[in-house]
Amino acid sequence: MKTALVVDDALTVRLYHRQVLEDAGFEIDEAGNGIEALEKGLQRRFDLFLVDVNMPKMDGYRLVAEMRRREELRDIPVIMASTEAQPRDRELALLAGANLYLVKPVNGPLLQTQARLLVGAEPA
Repeated sequence: MKTALVVDDALTVRLYHRQVLEDAGFEIDEAGNGIEALEKGLQRRFDLFLVDVNMPKMDGYRLVAEMRRREELRDIPVIMASTEAQPRDRELALLAGANLYLVKPVNGPLLQTQARLLVGAEPA
């Protein structure tokens, strides 16, 4: 089973993303900010990170940039999701190292399809 870490400071968003990805066949863990996510990512191997942009302590851009600097996290696919919908926001996410940028509220079936494609999982 593929694993994903859902990183968002909003509990309701984490629960929604958890449900969407569990329905796609992923085993889910959660983190409330970038620092917690980085710690979890260094303790356990995940197949995918789903990361919010605006969070306390360490935002999503910094988290992804830090992941790309660390050999053990460098190759893990990252989907960033944010309410920020300007082209510059997508550009910043991709420059930080994200594989994909989605605007919230995220379409569940789209997230499931994109997540499966990024990790090479079979369609559910």
